[in-house]
Amino acid sequence: MSETLPNDYFSCLLGSLPIDPQDSLGWLKQLRAQAIDQAGQLRFPTVKDEEWRFTDVSPLTQLPYKPAQKAGTLNISDIQHFFIAESHHRLVFVDGFFAPELSQLSADDQLLLGNLTALASAKASLVETHLGQYVQFRNNIFAALNTAFLQDGALIVLPESCVVSSPIHLLFIATQERTTHYPRCLLIGESNSQATVIEDYVALGPDTYVTNSVTEFSLADNAQVNHIRVQRESNKAFHLAHSAVALEQSSHYRSVSITLGALISRFNLDVEFKAQAAECTIDGLAMITDKQLADTHTCINHATPYCTSQQQHKCIVDGSAHAVFNGKIIVRPHAQRTNSSQSSRNLLLSGSAQIDTKPQLEIFADDVKCAHGATVGQLDNEEIFYLKSRGLNELAARNLLTYAFGAEILDRIPVRSLKHALEQIVLNQTQSS
Repeated sequence: MSETLPNDYFSCLLGSLPIDPQDSLGWLKQLRAQAIDQAGQLRFPTVKDEEWRFTDVSPLTQLPYKPAQKAGTLNISDIQHFFIAESHHRLVFVDGFFAPELSQLSADDQLLLGNLTALASAKASLVETHLGQYVQFRNNIFAALNTAFLQDGALIVLPESCVVSSPIHLLFIATQERTTHYPRCLLIGESNSQATVIEDYVALGPDTYVTNSVTEFSLADNAQVNHIRVQRESNKAFHLAHSAVALEQSSHYRSVSITLGALISRFNLDVEFKAQAAECTIDGLAMITDKQLADTHTCINHATPYCTSQQQHKCIVDGSAHAVFNGKIIVRPHAQRTNSSQSSRNLLLSGSAQIDTKPQLEIFADDVKCAHGATVGQLDNEEIFYLKSRGLNELAARNLLTYAFGAEILDRIPVRSLKHALEQIVLNQTQSS
């Protein structure tokens, strides 16, 4: 297999790049052009690359899917079951295109929320300062392609001291088979702002398609954001995602990531501490079966002193599925008084299931408190025996223990209706396995 993308891949994709000749945002056109040039120079990752050695994405080279085109309008009734009851703010994107008729923008004098490219003119200097600055595309072909095709996207600006009590729901819906779409999100949290953001990827059918998403968060001093990321796409889909977070002084980023769908999924999360006393809490759950592959890579960069990070990632793997977790924590030479912990816990439900876990600590400072650990195992026979002694049959006992293993992460979702819906999905999947 060639390690570079075939020329026809770029010709069919880049040839349909939407550029409006009347576009006055010269910086955005330049950003796209740089991304196109970079994508053409980058080779496709293979299992020979250390960062991809457990995840073979070579099937993507056989899928020269064109970017999705704007399709017919969906009805609210088609997607209402995905809505979050507590949310008063909802942006809906169908195959990557903003759908205002399906969205809900409640009146808020402070919050700026809407379609990225539509608001870029009004907030050009602000958006230019942040867009494309945290997820770099210099050595990342998927981020380069996302930036090249940057069109519609979600823009959230939290002004100083703005507190948004209702969750902001970003709903990305896939409807077209054999296409690629490129979701983009940018959140700018100014000092003392607070919000909860739900980044939600769903599908209306069991189609084969590619999702290539990029999300960037910039949190100023004392800003606080809860970020809930849910990937429940078609089990025939390919999902490639990269998120990056920049934390200023005393800011706090809390993340819960749930991976349930896609045939092959890869999620990268990079967090950088740019000033003192910032905190991040990162929790993740991947629950996969059959022949699914779910790969999670995280990098927490402690570049300044007195910062705290906590991370727990869990995988539940059944059938012939394969889960990958690579978590890196870097403590730079001047990042004294860092407090960081990382845990990877994994549950195998079948003899053919596979897990590769690699927690890493790279510490270049001497006055720190850091710890990490990883476990891979099966259900505890003693616990099964205990539940059977209380009247449960073996299947019910195994289902209950599996559900409890994943529920620890779900319990950290601060949105009640979404937490309940995901609990039901996990419970149903446990019972069907």
